[in-house]
Amino acid sequence: MVNYKELGLVNTRDMFARAIKGGYAIPAFNFNNMEQLQAIIKAAVETKSPVILQVSKGARNYANQTLLRYMAEGAVEYAKELGCAHPEIVLHLDHGDSFELCKSCIDMGFSSVMIDGSHLPYEENVALTKKVVDYAHQFDVTVEGELGVLAGVEDEVSAEHHTYTNPEEVIDFATRTGCDSLAISIGTSHGAYKFKPEQCHVDPATGRLVPPPLEFAVLDAVMEKLPGFPIVLHGSSSVPQEEVDTINKFGGKLEAAIGIPEEQLRKAAKSAVCKINIDSDSRLAMTAAIRKVFAEKPAEFDPRKYLGPARDNMEKLYKHKIINVLGSENKLAQC
Repeated sequence: MVNYKELGLVNTRDMFARAIKGGYAIPAFNFNNMEQLQAIIKAAVETKSPVILQVSKGARNYANQTLLRYMAEGAVEYAKELGCAHPEIVLHLDHGDSFELCKSCIDMGFSSVMIDGSHLPYEENVALTKKVVDYAHQFDVTVEGELGVLAGVEDEVSAEHHTYTNPEEVIDFATRTGCDSLAISIGTSHGAYKFKPEQCHVDPATGRLVPPPLEFAVLDAVMEKLPGFPIVLHGSSSVPQEEVDTINKFGGKLEAAIGIPEEQLRKAAKSAVCKINIDSDSRLAMTAAIRKVFAEKPAEFDPRKYLGPARDNMEKLYKHKIINVLGSENKLAQC
């Protein structure tokens, strides 16, 4: 058993309470490798922002659970080395699909876990979430539950259609499970292809697809039922079109890739939405930089020469999200 506090990590409880009060959201960035982790930590330190390092089941298998433990501990020490004496870093399991996976992550030093029972019948979702909460809270690990289903594909998580969260269920769910935060469905979607072209309209000025707006009425109804309760948005990448254009320019084939407009995420961040998940944008920034190097320097084979620019491009993206979308810069309790 490795307690997250031994690694210098924190859970989400205090940072979420401050975010709701302050009208901003904590960045929850998924990562799979060292370059992504370096970029996240550099961006968080330079902007003085709390940060959530998210790991999906697939990413955990890819990186190895033992290495992840030491990467998380290293991330804390790296932040201190960069000049942040009191970093606020969470290691969070994204879309845990079983009690056993959540328990394993908690036992290996995760400070927060998500149990996603949204695909189950309601009572089964409640029972599974409560089981995870009961175990996690013994070790002061925070738990995120989910109501509603997001469309799209992300690692092992996929759904053809979304189902909006039913506001009438949230009080019962939060009370009976004891979860610390709740992921809801208001129209965000997983992956880089969040909407089908027929769901969008074309901006006559740019010729680009514009997605349908988020259902803020559902969010408002949830907040009315659960005032001050931490709300989470998954599938909130904006799919920057400049990165898509770079990928396509240098041999990629991303057609009709579209995300959530950043102005809608800024609006959400000012509400009880205190955690916003971003994954695909990082993948796009990394891929765009690598494709550019390969196209312009076809003889290059040193991984540092293409992963370095990829890391820099991701850091730029993370800083932009923190400062211009989430508003979490300069929000560390102690610097």
